[in-house]
Amino acid sequence: MGMADASARLSRQQAASSGERSTALALARTFMAFDRTLMAWVRTSTSLISFGFTIYKFFQYLRENQPPRETLLGPRGVALVLIGLGVGALMLATVEHRRQTQALRERYPEYGPFDRSLATGVAAIISGLGILGFVLVMLHQ
Repeated sequence: MGMADASARLSRQQAASSGERSTALALARTFMAFDRTLMAWVRTSTSLISFGFTIYKFFQYLRENQPPRETLLGPRGVALVLIGLGVGALMLATVEHRRQTQALRERYPEYGPFDRSLATGVAAIISGLGILGFVLVMLHQ
């Protein structure tokens, strides 16, 4: 009976170890999925920000020799909307990413410590550049 008990105990330990490893890998996959989602938002926001700034500069170049016209939403307004949408979307995505990763950290503290996300740093840099672009377009007449 002693040999059977030892074998059963070893089998339970291996199953528990396998379950913990499986959970750890699932957590890693989930964190990577969160990072991929945030990076997709970074890509989309960068496109909106750069497209807005490009529209502004292109129409500024076209209007150099023409008198200014009054329109409901000119190139500057369109640029501000696109840049604002890009920065706003990226900030919301960053907050959501942070909230989701924090929930995982609190739910599974025994699998930590968890690495910080590089995607969050990239999102912060792009947000800063977008805010700078927004201010530059806003201040330039």
